[in-house]
Amino acid sequence: MGTNLLDFGDPPVRKLWACILPSVFVVLFCTTLIPVPGWVRSAWQRVSHPFRNSLTLEQAEAYEAAHENEKCSPVDHYTPKSVTSVLRTTTLSGLALLQALVWLGLGSYSFAVHAEIWDAILPIVTAVTWLYAFLRPIVWPSQIIFYDLFTLYLTHLVTGLIILGGSFFDHSVYQLPLPSRVALAARVVNLFVLALLLVTVLNMPLAIPSARISKDDIGRSVSPEDYCSLWDWISFHWVVPLIKKGTYNTLNEDDVWKLSPTLSSRPLTSLFKGLGHSHIVRKLWAANSGDMIWDFLLTLVSVTLTYAGPFFLQRILSAIDKNPTPEDRAKAYIYAFAAFLTTLLKAETDCLHLWFGRRAQVRIRTLLMASIYDKALKRKDFSGVVRKDDKDKDAEKANDPKSSADVGKVVNMMSGDANQIAFLVSGMYFIYGAPFEIVLAGVYLYNLLGWSAFSGLIVLIIFWPLNQLLARRSISISKGLLTARDKRMGVLNELLGAIKFIKFFAWEDRWTQRTMDARKKELSWMVKSRINSVLFSAIWTMAPILVSVVSFASYIWLGNQLTVSVAFTAIALFAMVRAPLNVIPTWIVFMMQTKVALDRIQGYIDEDEVDGQVSSLKEDTEEHGTKEGLGIIKGSFKWNEVEEKNGKGKAKVTKPSASNAESDAALTLPEAALERRFELRDISIIFPDGQLTVVTGPTASGKTALLMALLGEMTKLEGELVLTKNSSNIDGNGLMHTLSYAAQSPWLQHLSIKDNILFGFPLDEDRYEQVIDACALRADLDMLEDGDATEIGARGVSLSGGQKARHLTHKLSVALARAVYARTKYVLLDDPLSAVDSHTARALFEKLLCGPLLANRTVVLVTHHVELVLPATAYLIRMLDGRIDAQGTPKDLRAQGILEEITHDENAHAVQQEEVVQAKESEDPEAEALKDGAVAVKDKRKSPRKLVKDEHREEGSVKWSVYNTYLKATSYWSWAVIFVLIVIQQLATVGEKVWIKYWDAAYPERSKLDSYAFSSFVTPEYEFAAQSPMSASHYLNPAAHHHALMHANMSFVTQDFKLPPADKHPMFYVGVFAAIGLGGGFVLLITLVVQYAAALRASKKMFKQLLDTVVHATMRWFDTTPQGRLLNRFSKDIETIDSSLAGTLNAVNNSLATFFSSVLVVTVIFPFFLFPAAVIGYMYQRLAVGYLNTGRDLRRMESNSRSPIFSGFGELLEGIVTVRAFGAEQHFLNDIHVKIDLTVRMFYNFWMLNRHLLLHFDALGGMGVLAATLFSLSGYVSAGTAGVCITSAMSFCTSVYWACRHWTALELDLNSVERIVEYLDLPHEPPSIIESSRPPAYWPSSSNGDNLLVVEDLCVRYAPELPAVLHNVSFNLRAKERVGLLGRTGSGKSTLAMSLLRFVDPSSGRIVIDGIDICKIGVTDLRSRITFIPQDATLFSGTLRENLDPFNEHDDSECLDVLYRVQLITPSQHQSQRTSAQASRAASIHEADGTASTAVSVMGSETSKTRITLDTQVSAGGSNFSNGQRQLIAMARALLRRSSIIILDEATSSIDFATDAKIQTTIREEFNDSLLLTVAHRLRTIIDYDRLVVLDKGRIAEFDTPYNLIGKEDGIFRTMCLKSGMFSELEAAARAKAELKS
Repeated sequence: MGTNLLDFGDPPVRKLWACILPSVFVVLFCTTLIPVPGWVRSAWQRVSHPFRNSLTLEQAEAYEAAHENEKCSPVDHYTPKSVTSVLRTTTLSGLALLQALVWLGLGSYSFAVHAEIWDAILPIVTAVTWLYAFLRPIVWPSQIIFYDLFTLYLTHLVTGLIILGGSFFDHSVYQLPLPSRVALAARVVNLFVLALLLVTVLNMPLAIPSARISKDDIGRSVSPEDYCSLWDWISFHWVVPLIKKGTYNTLNEDDVWKLSPTLSSRPLTSLFKGLGHSHIVRKLWAANSGDMIWDFLLTLVSVTLTYAGPFFLQRILSAIDKNPTPEDRAKAYIYAFAAFLTTLLKAETDCLHLWFGRRAQVRIRTLLMASIYDKALKRKDFSGVVRKDDKDKDAEKANDPKSSADVGKVVNMMSGDANQIAFLVSGMYFIYGAPFEIVLAGVYLYNLLGWSAFSGLIVLIIFWPLNQLLARRSISISKGLLTARDKRMGVLNELLGAIKFIKFFAWEDRWTQRTMDARKKELSWMVKSRINSVLFSAIWTMAPILVSVVSFASYIWLGNQLTVSVAFTAIALFAMVRAPLNVIPTWIVFMMQTKVALDRIQGYIDEDEVDGQVSSLKEDTEEHGTKEGLGIIKGSFKWNEVEEKNGKGKAKVTKPSASNAESDAALTLPEAALERRFELRDISIIFPDGQLTVVTGPTASGKTALLMALLGEMTKLEGELVLTKNSSNIDGNGLMHTLSYAAQSPWLQHLSIKDNILFGFPLDEDRYEQVIDACALRADLDMLEDGDATEIGARGVSLSGGQKARHLTHKLSVALARAVYARTKYVLLDDPLSAVDSHTARALFEKLLCGPLLANRTVVLVTHHVELVLPATAYLIRMLDGRIDAQGTPKDLRAQGILEEITHDENAHAVQQEEVVQAKESEDPEAEALKDGAVAVKDKRKSPRKLVKDEHREEGSVKWSVYNTYLKATSYWSWAVIFVLIVIQQLATVGEKVWIKYWDAAYPERSKLDSYAFSSFVTPEYEFAAQSPMSASHYLNPAAHHHALMHANMSFVTQDFKLPPADKHPMFYVGVFAAIGLGGGFVLLITLVVQYAAALRASKKMFKQLLDTVVHATMRWFDTTPQGRLLNRFSKDIETIDSSLAGTLNAVNNSLATFFSSVLVVTVIFPFFLFPAAVIGYMYQRLAVGYLNTGRDLRRMESNSRSPIFSGFGELLEGIVTVRAFGAEQHFLNDIHVKIDLTVRMFYNFWMLNRHLLLHFDALGGMGVLAATLFSLSGYVSAGTAGVCITSAMSFCTSVYWACRHWTALELDLNSVERIVEYLDLPHEPPSIIESSRPPAYWPSSSNGDNLLVVEDLCVRYAPELPAVLHNVSFNLRAKERVGLLGRTGSGKSTLAMSLLRFVDPSSGRIVIDGIDICKIGVTDLRSRITFIPQDATLFSGTLRENLDPFNEHDDSECLDVLYRVQLITPSQHQSQRTSAQASRAASIHEADGTASTAVSVMGSETSKTRITLDTQVSAGGSNFSNGQRQLIAMARALLRRSSIIILDEATSSIDFATDAKIQTTIREEFNDSLLLTVAHRLRTIIDYDRLVVLDKGRIAEFDTPYNLIGKEDGIFRTMCLKSGMFSELEAAARAKAELKS
């Protein structure tokens, strides 16, 4: 045998390895069967644990099964139902036994004929390996693939091919005799048997489906990835059925199989919660370490294989240069096939490491989204928290992401931060692959240039400080950008949530400007980010060129001769190093930006949570006492506050302390005003078990706060909360020891009325019907065409028409029914009687509060209707300024004389509480016009109509109009300039090649190029450039990649002018080459600048277009469009346009230019390659079409499936208190798991298509290069031309691949433009302003006597095909008149009121205000001159003054006056603040240095009340004010506006009766100069009005003074008054009004 064991040219060495390798594997396999000590096994498990898959298929299916049937243990569910395949076992064992016998016979024969000892031993050892293969399927049978046998068979096959090929090589090169025909036949048969065994094993499944899964569903609804064969898995053939389905058909959700259980949200979340780490990074590592480690290891293999191709190419060209011998030519063929196999192996390695990285990305993305949602279910409710203005902080802290995430910030975290973190994980291979590649390149360069190769490091050292500066700046910019984006999304969320109110007041332009201001700040940060990116690109584009120049200069200075062979090879290596050098700093910056995202999510995860008493998701490990029941013992509570961390990590409350407030001379008025925070103090109450407790008190006294404290939604300062929530604890009455809750502002889901009432509880038909009757819902449901199947959509809109679902009354009734239906022991009801008439209130009292549904239940009722509910009240509590002012049984309180005091103010109003004409009405066109036929329609049993349609999805390729929209937004000139720059870039690349030719010709004795092609490892994965917030141009330049592939002898270029000899003046050629490279780099930087400028222009323009279109859309469109869809477009889609789209489009231009350039080179140099190129191109096209069509549908569905996540999240945050009160968190968590799985399903399958494409494109590229290589080796071309042929083929295949990938990425990014373009053509309101028909400034004027408001023959219908809602309505209203608008349900009151504001335009007739037809002026001119006061008051974030006077049209004293008039501030506060305002008016209200002491001193004298000033901060939605306070502020806003016409939708339902009386007095006194039109809900309110309009079935039934109407026999108004139960008092009031007027 040979002495060199690595000399594979020696036949004995080949035989030895063919025996040793399989034997080693068998020994290793057998070692695992040997019992080992426990400590060894434990140590091995610890070492191997990070390499394992943290969630196996069995575990995942067990989690899923446990969720479906929680009574069984998880392990019991995994029961495979397949049986062993006898045929497979027979085949494997039979052929293995045959092999063992043959090899054993061969060894015995060798012993018998006295052959060499090794010739006898090696076959016997080989026979032993086959004996293992024979026993394995029999002794240790398995239904899944035998990985050990696969390894053994593959090893035997490779070594067998080497031995057979070596025999032919020795025969053809060394003229050695071939083995005998029998021996050759035996080896061929051996290879055939091995191939058969390998095919058999490769077709074994990876896993067996459990009993829960039908085999027929695999590949349809169940992902085949888990159960496919090994061959299908490594070739990604398992995605082919999806590609076939999507190539020629539009895919729908049902066409895409579900995710593997190992990627599903619920199993992953269950695993994640079980990990013990506290920091999210450690938990993510623990859950994904196996995938990330394997990604790392396979990346190193892939980097190594990257150099194998150039290595073999260099050997091929060296072998055939200068009269090659037969041995050289034979070796060249071997190298050609080795290069092809290496290409295939690298392609497979790339796909596998990318698969591991993608799986980790999907899991991390899923875990983060689910964790963010899970946290929202458990975190304290900070919805009413007001943050200080950032201007009081230093710049660095102002840009730091803060906690207390609102909806906008959480949407950004789910759509942006979670994706960024997950993306980093999938792209981590860049970070550790690039340094490894640089090390390999350094070794190559050292062998070529010696130590001179590293002299170029001086350049990197010089650039390093600048790089560090840019890196630190990038972090600061990233924080600022994220904070600005959060603020922009917060403003947008507020705008979209209150769009109807904004339209009422014609504030669209104001809010558009406010949003654009936030957007402007975001764009300014984006500009900074782009400038930083250009500077990075400048450094790392120029650095490699300068490194090569310095290295060459050092090489020559040391006395070496820079030959063309050395120069060309070094240039190719330096060009190859350029990409990883670009990757490292770019990804370091990206890692730092990702850390910001991680910190944001970690800060959110670390926010305070409610305790286990409150959240059903938390295990309550704390002791909360042993008391049963519901109550508070010596408790004090405050509203939740955000705690910021100081430098030492200790928490500090955002509010200032008293001492700070007094000592800080610069304290602003808002801080002083908020110094006295509202708190509940000294609360001690145990509610009587199974009885009714009534809580009452004036507005803002703490009634709702008491309920919040009972629900655990306030921060406990001291005392004990007595609360037992245990759904498994059911008492003798069948009631669970849990809570149900009906909020004062009812929260409903986007579901049917029935589903809202059931709220996830099972349907009990009898109980459900009882609840409908008891909650007075029967009449409402009978009015609706679809009954309780009527869908409640966005913003509580009903299916029936354009307005709220019977407005507040209907919503309250549904929320009340939900609280009553649940079989809970404790029921908390927050003022459910406030918005209903006395008849309904009494019905609720008799049927509900005194009925069987609330019997034996502990009910806490907040109400002002004490007199009404007193007969059933077991306990009474009066709240006053955050304390319990009085409590006890009605008997005890009466004995103390307190009961009369409590009921004094309410008594008169409770007795006089008249029939509410209509609390709120349905605005359904059909309901109003055809309500008599509603029952008949319902009886048809048709499916309920769908209010919110499924989100639209485009089909087919992206249309030219979409491209044109984006190109137009960026400016056509920008792309013309970019196109010219790309051409210049290509010319620079060609110029390099031409110069290389001249350089080569300038040597006296030309030598041949040894290295023709090097390509960097980092270039195969454009997907990261397409996804990354950073531009692809940072580290992926197709032109540079093309340049690296094309260094070769350009034989078609001739030298026609004299140049200095290269051996004497090498630096001249190096300098020109560097100049060309630097020039190309400079052009690249200019291209980047133009691209970024165009992208920013498009971002600004398209955002403004989208915002304007959405804001001015009709209310009907808003009512039928979930807010999540809008947030999705304003977040993810706008972010795509902001970040990646322009870079993707530029990459398409580059790749196409490179493609045409390579085609030109191939055509000129190597025209014969056009034939195989055509075949390969056709196959590329077939693959690309399938990928493009299928991938496009998947990405579109992914985009659409994100919207429900955002909608659901916004819905959850609004109703989190209700959700927690019911203990329904798990139900919502299950729902988000389904939604996350849907969007991840589309995302993951898209990238699996990508893996399939990458593998097959690389394989086709390898075949193309192999064909070109074999042709070049045929002897028809020279070695130099052969190098050009091969590199040209490589360049062509690569450019085709990149053109396809870039185009696909472009279409996917354009999906975002497509979705935005869809929203640029929405149903639009009438013009805001008609310049040719603008009303005069004084319009409408109260001087217009009898005809201020004239309605002539008005007919209104909601759509041309629908019946009219109003029929020929005509009336005249006088200036300064007070008119009530009344009517039964469906009479058309609200339609008429909306018509006055042009929310509905007349189908005939007209409305004339002060001589102007309102349809002939703009809606902004109209609505800005009329004040509408809606029932549900809306406030915005900012100061109280900004809410009252957003356009700064009034001074502070006027604003304070209206606050005083609506009873929001006391006389002393009014006077003191007027003084403060006058003293500081010269400065801004935010600069009042001298006001702090005044405010504080005033507070000292009025410590019992929370101070309200003009600078009091208002949170989004006004949630830091009570409902009553919000309505008072809305009234103050109307008083300040002083319009000539005021439409009042009676809005006093949430105010105590005493305050209500004062408000009514204010209305009567303050609105004397205005025409007041009140949509009446209480007869008492309008009985002293001037005239009343009574509608009936869309027509005016009565129109006269109250006194005349109340005396009209059989009149509708008289009937209403008779039913109210206080006819005589109403008649007396009407008579008094008539006498006063006369």
